[in-house]
Amino acid sequence: MNEQELEILQGIITAVVFQNYDNGYAVLRLGLSDRQTVTVVGTIPLPAVGERLMVTGKWSNHSSYGRQFEAEFLERLMPQTAMEIITYLSGRVIKGVGPKMATRIVERFGDQTLLVMEREPERLAEISGISDKKAQEIGESFRLQVGMRHLMEFFTLHHLPADLAVKTYKRYGESAIDLLYDDPYLLMDEELEAPFGAVDRFAIDLGVAGDDPRRVDAGVVFELRYNLSGGHSFLPEEKLLTATMQLLNVDLAAAESSISRLLEAEQLFRDRLADIDVIYLPALYRAETYCAKRLLAHANCRYPAPAFLPKKLRIASQSSALEYSAQQELALQEAATSGLLLLTGGPGTGKTTLINGILSLYDQMGLKCVLCAPTGRAAKRLTEVTGYDASTIHRLLGAGIDPHTGKLFFAKDEADPIKADAIIVDEMSMVDVQLLGSLLQAVPQRARLILVGDPDQLPPVGPGFPFRDMLRSRMLPAVRLTEIFRQAQESLIVMNAHRVNEGEMPELKNVKNDFFFLPGRSEDGVAQTIVGLCTTRLPQNMGIPSDQIQVLCPTKKGPAGTVALNKMLQAGLNPSAPHKPEKAFGDTVFRVGDRVMQIKNNYDLLWKKPDGSAVGAGVFNGDVGIIQSIDTQMEVLTVLFDDKLADYDFTQLNELELAYAITVHKAQGSEYRAVILSAWNASAFLLSRRILYTAITRARELLVIAGREETVHTMTQNAKSGSRYTGLKLRLQNREV
Repeated sequence: MNEQELEILQGIITAVVFQNYDNGYAVLRLGLSDRQTVTVVGTIPLPAVGERLMVTGKWSNHSSYGRQFEAEFLERLMPQTAMEIITYLSGRVIKGVGPKMATRIVERFGDQTLLVMEREPERLAEISGISDKKAQEIGESFRLQVGMRHLMEFFTLHHLPADLAVKTYKRYGESAIDLLYDDPYLLMDEELEAPFGAVDRFAIDLGVAGDDPRRVDAGVVFELRYNLSGGHSFLPEEKLLTATMQLLNVDLAAAESSISRLLEAEQLFRDRLADIDVIYLPALYRAETYCAKRLLAHANCRYPAPAFLPKKLRIASQSSALEYSAQQELALQEAATSGLLLLTGGPGTGKTTLINGILSLYDQMGLKCVLCAPTGRAAKRLTEVTGYDASTIHRLLGAGIDPHTGKLFFAKDEADPIKADAIIVDEMSMVDVQLLGSLLQAVPQRARLILVGDPDQLPPVGPGFPFRDMLRSRMLPAVRLTEIFRQAQESLIVMNAHRVNEGEMPELKNVKNDFFFLPGRSEDGVAQTIVGLCTTRLPQNMGIPSDQIQVLCPTKKGPAGTVALNKMLQAGLNPSAPHKPEKAFGDTVFRVGDRVMQIKNNYDLLWKKPDGSAVGAGVFNGDVGIIQSIDTQMEVLTVLFDDKLADYDFTQLNELELAYAITVHKAQGSEYRAVILSAWNASAFLLSRRILYTAITRARELLVIAGREETVHTMTQNAKSGSRYTGLKLRLQNREV
């Protein structure tokens, strides 16, 4: 952009046409002094109607939207007159302040209103209807808005993500900019989730040297954190040194010095496994060593067989109207006498039957048993199949966010353990080593612990693969169910799942009423087939409502990936209509009636029962709900998750995704009446046997694969699951206690 082309406009925002909370991009209507209204576009974080701007930029002509002013720089000028302040506050820029309250506040304080809100918010309580608490909340909201905007503009200037400013301001407050000038790598705080590349460029712009110890230390820690996303609990020291040198372009001496500094400060831990020096982040080292210690302690705890055990087993068998197999009887005897039992097996092998048998046995023994699972949907399914209340592991542990540190904590631990004689955990393949460590801290020393899962499914999203490591160690009591029950043998879903798990192609030609393959000639054609199945074919021909059908994809990308399919399915199942409020957020349009998924754990998000009978906090990654309402004035979107209503401020919509189509990873732990699997090209990492096996086992009554037979073959043959650096197996075998 040439300097000669730049112009300066000054005016008041009359409308916010669009804003992206993630990157700060906005489209505004700006009223100029000559009563002309123009369109302004650019990075303008958190704009508000009534706000006065001085914008530097140039004019352009958009092919669809016409003449508009592209903002290059801007200066915010707070409203001056009483009328401007009323307009500004009436735009609901301050939570809890609408047009009526704005007028009352300005009538009391006039053109000093904003100064009062910032410096003397307690004076707002002089106005009838505003309590002392409400006054403080208004003041905090106003200061937060002003502070965040200033920080967002600073971040935008330095090419840092705008959404990072919100987290940074909440972490460091009004001192954030001064602190970052002093040490830009403060942004690498784990809770901020900042991209290292952007932070590193920012630091170098501020003059930080390439071999500055702060930079090298941040790079080492980043490499370890980055590899957590690949499931690694540690890295071999040699690999960590090489990765750090390549990332930062520093020499070996700088990388070694950094590791020495971090080890001395106990920001890293070194250990030796299988004759290799390995480096851990402290939380991972503590979790892994603690898990080994507690698992071995529970395994060593044995109980005498209860009186009349054969009779109790008969009663348990009669309660389920099934005759137990030899493997199931062995598992029941272990559950009665062992402090720890690993229970595993594929679909149709009777894991659910066995869980019910264990519950009956424990009831007869007078043991109080608690059930839990990693996700809300898995816990709900466990409740449905057992008749016992089950909760998520997080809820059982009393998860919350420490208001001072912003970090996750669990109320239950060794000092205040779970009140139970026995604990059953389902879907253990989803549990990472840190969550297992937190759970084991809260399990009473003398409680029985039953861990149930299928290690052939996808590994946890987080680091480690503890259930697989426990089984492979052969150091803990375990029963693997292998016999497929006769009723399950009649299901092609079950039989094909076992075929895939053994590396054999699923039967695609044998048309049964629970498993179908629909070949496609093109990816667009496959997408159209999937939409037709969801909107008309399955509801009309098989009586399966659309809301009981879940589309699964190995990938988000492409015409038959989740992103494209969600837009098509939304248009087909929940089209735009005058009576349906909607909210555009980035590239997504959220609409009342949409199926959405929470994509990160939010322990502070408040919810209430629809009838108001109870309130609580916490919505978790993988929870699926339906949008009930969208209030564009209050900027609140409400989602119903099963029997809980949760309100989302529009700035929180990055925590939601449309969920008509989801990745197989996101479906783990869930079960659906009908599953449609999109099978087209994707990366070799995603076209794996584990993903195909996991997808098939999500279907309860019907599975349809739409796509290419070659893709199904590729997935079946690709047994590579991505190795993980984990030490739990070795620690169990070394009997670390």
